Amino acid sequence: MTAQYLGPLPDHGRFPYRAITQRPHYRWPNGAGLAVYIGFNIEHFAFGEGLGANIGPASPQPDVLNFSWREYGNRVGAWRCLELFDSLALPTAALINTALYTHCPELVAAFVARGDELVGHGHSNAERQAALDEAGERALLQHCREQMRQHSGVAPRGWLSPWISESRLTPDLLAETGYHYTLNWCHDDQPVPMRTRSGRTLWSVPYPQELNDIPMIVARQMDGKDFAQMVIDNTDEMLEQARAQPLVMGIALHPYLVGQPYRLRHLRRALQHLAAARDRGEVWFTTPGEIAQHMATLAAHEPKAFA
Repeated sequence: MTAQYLGPLPDHGRFPYRAITQRPHYRWPNGAGLAVYIGFNIEHFAFGEGLGANIGPASPQPDVLNFSWREYGNRVGAWRCLELFDSLALPTAALINTALYTHCPELVAAFVARGDELVGHGHSNAERQAALDEAGERALLQHCREQMRQHSGVAPRGWLSPWISESRLTPDLLAETGYHYTLNWCHDDQPVPMRTRSGRTLWSVPYPQELNDIPMIVARQMDGKDFAQMVIDNTDEMLEQARAQPLVMGIALHPYLVGQPYRLRHLRRALQHLAAARDRGEVWFTTPGEIAQHMATLAAHEPKAFA
């Protein structure tokens, strides 16, 4: 076998390596070191076809078991989570499939009524974005943006690809179709500016693949109480780290998982811990759009520091 690469490996070219210890110093708007947001994934799946997380072994289509388990999130789980968010006065970023506008528009409207941020998350999580050609991917991004503007009155600033599925052109296409940030990358604890072919900056806001109920509960089969403790431990450790530099902590949730009553009980404990830290002024509880906007403002005043 001949070694293919003995020099630098292929790179994405979107941003350079920079150690977390070698960054500009700044703080979040309320002077806190830790910015926290909830990425609440509200998704819709085709019946009898396509992709989807499973609670049991996949069956020949129509896979009623796994489809109906996921649909519990839209019918019950999301509404229970909304009650919890309201009780603690927590903002969220609702990551929505635009298929929800025909399936259960009242659910999206409930987040809009709270003043939550809406983030583009594809048309359906039954499909992967990277399977599309450039024209198809551009059409998807434009369709979702226009549907959200038309039905909810605001165009999304951010995007999370279904299944975190990107093509090599996704950052370029996001910048060209009016998006300002992406949640697809989990490579850092601070926002990072990404280069695009148009010259527009696309901000990468950290999105968690560890503090995320799908990989933890579905893939690793973690119990709800252990996931909640993980959120608490992650918060406390990052609060220590954030004394020296600003950091971002996202929490990725799906209502068909954390909206199950016994998991919701433990999620409540974790979010109460975070709300208490917010009330003490230790965290800026916000949305990824507000984080991206703060970074864009800093970069406009100090472009060399955030290049």
